[in-house]
Amino acid sequence: MALIPLQYRLDGPAHAPVVLLVPPFGTTMSVWEPQLPELTRDRRVLRVNHRGHGLSPTPEGPYSVEGLALDVLGLLGELGFGRVAAVGAGFGSSLLLWIAANSPRSLDRLALLASASRTPPMHHWARVADRAREGGMEAVVEEVTLPWFTPGFTTDAPEVAALLTDELRGVDPVAYASLCDAIVHMDQRDLVSGVRVPTMVLSAAHDPLLPPGHGRRLADGIADSRFEVVSGAAHLLGVERADRVNELLREYVAS
Repeated sequence: MALIPLQYRLDGPAHAPVVLLVPPFGTTMSVWEPQLPELTRDRRVLRVNHRGHGLSPTPEGPYSVEGLALDVLGLLGELGFGRVAAVGAGFGSSLLLWIAANSPRSLDRLALLASASRTPPMHHWARVADRAREGGMEAVVEEVTLPWFTPGFTTDAPEVAALLTDELRGVDPVAYASLCDAIVHMDQRDLVSGVRVPTMVLSAAHDPLLPPGHGRRLADGIADSRFEVVSGAAHLLGVERADRVNELLREYVAS
């Protein structure tokens, strides 16, 4: 299986312990900007862009969660990072869950934001994939971004919502459709009990895409886990409630 050279960026002190940040599909590494001031105080932060996002290449499909996770593992190996703390968001955290179960020595501890061990059956990612292939990203922007923020946030911070929406428009539609295909039938419940990495699971109280029950079930399946619900946020809780998420990440991941 060919590994894809993902676009990445390093910030923070050169010789500090590394924290890897894996964004949700449809967003780029800039979604982590609210976390950088806190994490780069005494950590070296590694951010990545998924296939077809930013300057990461767009290989032909099909894609798989395993293949996408190996992209990330390959980058860690290329950079010589043997054991890192890692934070994932949305379905991007599925890659970290795979790594935690299959390459546990790569991770020191784990934080998963707005995550689930399987794709809920009521999600329509196959339809989204078809629309992206047929009409480009503009055909799916409204549906994909709807769960990202609460209505109050889009009113109070329209420039932030607009920036992330514009970045979604810039994602390669072929890559995005292939990513959607990869998660249509994703089911990692058999991996969860094999995770031996200390893990914190954060769910957003108002996330319509992956409500807190999904996070609770994920955390319940991991032996060494902690579960928290972040109030006042929808799916992109690290953006909407950066204050609370940063507090938890500092306490758990970067302590």
